[in-house]
Amino acid sequence: MAYPFFSLSKSRRIAPIDFRVGDVSIRVEAVPDHGMATIWDADILIWAASQIVEARDAGLRTSPFMAATLYEILRFVGRGTSARDYQRLKAALDRLQSTTVATSIRQTVEGRRHRFSWINEWKERTDRHGKADGIEMIVPDWFYRAVLDDALVLTIDRAYFGLTGGLERWLYRIVRKHGGRQPRGWRFDFRHLHLKSGSLSPFKRFAFELRDIISRQPLPGYALFLEIEVGGRALLAFEPKPPCGKAVNGVVPSGTRRDVPSGTGVACYREPKQGVNYGDKTGNRALNLESNIESNPEERARDVENLIRQAARSLGTASNRIVTAHGRKPEGGGR
Repeated sequence: MAYPFFSLSKSRRIAPIDFRVGDVSIRVEAVPDHGMATIWDADILIWAASQIVEARDAGLRTSPFMAATLYEILRFVGRGTSARDYQRLKAALDRLQSTTVATSIRQTVEGRRHRFSWINEWKERTDRHGKADGIEMIVPDWFYRAVLDDALVLTIDRAYFGLTGGLERWLYRIVRKHGGRQPRGWRFDFRHLHLKSGSLSPFKRFAFELRDIISRQPLPGYALFLEIEVGGRALLAFEPKPPCGKAVNGVVPSGTRRDVPSGTGVACYREPKQGVNYGDKTGNRALNLESNIESNPEERARDVENLIRQAARSLGTASNRIVTAHGRKPEGGGR
């Protein structure tokens, strides 16, 4: 879900998403009556995936067909259960059903695209008195098979449902997918993220919003950093946050703004963050070149090229030192 499959705005979007990098192509189209499915609508798909996985792990038979009450879904995704919330959930189901996706992802034949909607169909159930009694829906085989593939499913923090911004939610998905729980994290070029998000915002606005997210640090489980290269290129770097709750000294860190409440169960006080660091970190995180092969091709190619240059310079420097010490080049054709 780190690709641009959903609108990141709550306002109705009709303009299609057209994404193409390397062998990956995605086109998302919406109908004017409902608009494009949003990243908030995708919470329903997260609920559906959790039900399929839970049933499978319990040894129950699974299928793309499922039934539930609207109350059950709303409570799972952390929303209210008022009549207005019920209507919004139904509108989300309409957008998921009417939005179409054509993609080359997971297609065995080169150049072939698969087209689907996020929900094949859905309908309201009623009891014998005609009162609404929940919904039934069928998810597409493309989605169903992906859920059953353990390599494609990642757990998410429950705090994800509390993220209010579309870009924040998408960024958490991409960070969770690419970084996972790897201790050295990952990094992305701002312009690459802008392209991959499918956002309609101009790049300047997109970059401003990214910097604001880095300043606020809202993503559960991850720390974000802004790194500026010598040429001025901006990178978003991230790494998993250290686990909270480890034993600490009884002294309250200097700079703590509030008194420590009595009876605090978890010792996890830290000094307040000093704001965004612009390129003053000791070094970039490891390149993680073996991770997420299908993503970030430009970044990986650039990183590999830089490594080759650095290795060549190091060999050249070593060769010069040998010539200086012995008055001749080393045997074996050193250059």
